[in-house]
Parts: sequence; C-alpha cells; structure tokens
Amino acid sequence: MDKLLAIKAFMATVEARGFSAAARKLGVATSSVSRLVDALEQELGASLFNRSTRQVSLTEAGAGYYQRARDIVEALADADASVADRGEEPVGVLRLCLPVEFGRRVIAPHLGAFLARHPGLELDIDLSDRFDDLFEGRYDLTIRLGEPAPSDELVCRPLGRFQRWLVASPAYLAARQPLLQPQQLADCACLRFRYGQAARPWRLRQGEQTLELNVAGPLRSANADLLREAAIAGSGVALLADWLVRGDVEAGRLQRLFADWEVSPGIASTGINALYLPNHRGSRRVMAFVTFCEALLAE
Repeated sequence: MDKLLAIKAFMATVEARGFSAAARKLGVATSSVSRLVDALEQELGASLFNRSTRQVSLTEAGAGYYQRARDIVEALADADASVADRGEEPVGVLRLCLPVEFGRRVIAPHLGAFLARHPGLELDIDLSDRFDDLFEGRYDLTIRLGEPAPSDELVCRPLGRFQRWLVASPAYLAARQPLLQPQQLADCACLRFRYGQAARPWRLRQGEQTLELNVAGPLRSANADLLREAAIAGSGVALLADWLVRGDVEAGRLQRLFADWEVSPGIASTGINALYLPNHRGSRRVMAFVTFCEALLAE
C-alpha cells in the first residue's frame, strides 16, 4: 500500500463527505478510494469511518487521525514549496492575511494581474484585522496598516503610506453650525474606530500646531466600512483612510473636512507594512507579492 496515497484518499473522503465525491475530486474510480481507505484502516487496526448506505461519518479515531494527517500533508507541501521557492520563478501556495477593507478594495481588484504575471503561484487569502496565527506559521505574509510590527521577531517591510481624512455627509453638515475650527469636532457626533479597549483622541497637526481632541459620539466599531456607511447616512463625522472614502468624496456622498490638517487617531502611523517571519527572507513567493504591492501603492 502507498501510505501517502491512502492518507490523501482518506482526507479527500472526509472533505468531500463521501467516497464517490472523493473519487471525482481525485479523478479515480470510487472503488480505488474505498480500497485505499480499507487498507489504511487495516494497517491502523481501527475504523476511521462509520459507514451507512447514505453517508459516511468519522469515528472518534478517524477525527483525531484526520487532524494529524492534515498537518503532515500540509507540512510536506510546505517542504516541497520551500525548495521550489528558491528557483527563478515563484511557485506554490502563498498564504496571505490582509486587512478586511484594504484587501477587498485595494488589493483584490488587481489579483488577476498578479496571478497572470506569476502563473506558478496559488493564493490562499484570509481577510482579518487581527494578528492571529502569524507566529504559528499559518500565513506566509500579512499586511497591516498604521501599526508597527507586534514583535521584533517579525520582519517589517514598508510598502507605502496612506492618509486619514475627516469626512461627513452634506446632510449632516447642513443640519448644524458650520465647522470652521477643528476644536468644534468636540461638539460633533463622531463615529469612532475601536482600537482595543483604550480610547484614542483625534490628533490634528498643522505645521507646529498640534491638537488632541477627546471626541465622542453614538457609534464605535472595529469595521471601517460600517463607519463609512454610517457617515454617508448622516450619522456624524468619521476619521477614515483616504483609500476607503476617496470615491465617496469625489461623488459628493461625503465632504472632506479640514483638509489642510494632518489627522490621525492618537499618534498612529500612516504606514502600510508587510510582516513575515525571518525564515521567509529570500522566499520568491513572498518577495513577488511584496514587489507587486509596492508598485500598486506607488500608483
């Protein structure tokens, strides 16, 4: 018995929820998949599946074996990719974690061009605003906005910069006294991004003058697009990234306030950074995506 082939047949059966579907996925006969799984069970001396005429389901032993088998197969794929990844062209799977809205709006529209340029690559992308799983090796690279790397153990590669804009809808601005000075923001309904548990003042700087305003309002969220939608609906003033609201400002759905001031939540950075573990230095896959992002953001 080819042990690795049997393990892959077993995993395909789990993931496809049946022998027939697994056979179609693998491009072989159903009897071949069933025979491989039977041989694996005989060698292990344990049943991996509960079988019925309608479906198969994992036994307790099968569930535990699947988790370990998946780790082994993924580790083997990573080992293969790490060798191939030092060649002339990037090949293999590149696992990415991108900020939710930045990934959707800035990166996603250009992924087709990236893949066309690197046909040997396959992208596996999650969208998240958290740093989870980077140290565990789940991702090859993650992009983060405005915050430094959470640890000196990570390589931090600057990709570009962005601005933050103060914006509000024409309807909201028409219903209140004109905003002539930034200090008036303290009296506005401010839509605030949630940074953990600590509140951050809005910081405005113009030349040598710096203001820090402890703003308040009816809405706080960790999702920037939700704040954008609320601002368009006339709920208040929001402090959001230029790449998120530029189209709304150009279309007149939002108006930019105090454009001659630099704004940020506290002393937050405006950097766009790629983060990866030191063992990915020299990776053709990682460097291909870094180069792609640098060129994209330079435009």
